[in-house]
Amino acid sequence: MLNKLIEFSLKNRVIILVLSALVIVWGVFTVRDTPIDAFPDLSENQVLVSADWMGRGPQEIQDQVTYPLETALRGLPKVKEVRSASSFGMSLVTVIFEDGVDPYFARQVVNEKVQQAIPQLPRGVQPALGPASTPMGQVFMYTVESDRHNLAELRTVEDFTIKQQLSAVPGVGEVASIGG
Repeated sequence: MLNKLIEFSLKNRVIILVLSALVIVWGVFTVRDTPIDAFPDLSENQVLVSADWMGRGPQEIQDQVTYPLETALRGLPKVKEVRSASSFGMSLVTVIFEDGVDPYFARQVVNEKVQQAIPQLPRGVQPALGPASTPMGQVFMYTVESDRHNLAELRTVEDFTIKQQLSAVPGVGEVASIGG
């Protein structure tokens, strides 16, 4: 069979060259239209829920905030895993969905369950969803430093000047300030 194919190719060089050129042209158009992601997002589809209750210890946060939120979020459709962490004055619950779940659907169902869980939480605790972005979205980290200003002044500049200007840039989902 292979010998017959080689023999046909040698006898019909023009047909083989034309077919080869067509395949090359088709390949160039296909590659040109193929989207290429230089940094593919391999992170899981997750929704973060955070709740602050200042002045409380981790065990009290766990018992009265994290546990009710976590149990409310366990019954959601297509949830792969629910993780939680409690620290001083703060609760963080991460709901990880199966692959292929629309991120906005995931946020919607999490938000609905969080709203249903609010009556079971202590007065003054208001859970909030994290930003609609993936861990790949953290693109830029910066520091604000000065020899003439103290940390409180630098934090004020960060919160009321730099953060506001960066938040106004198209495509910026959140500016997370840390420290100060």
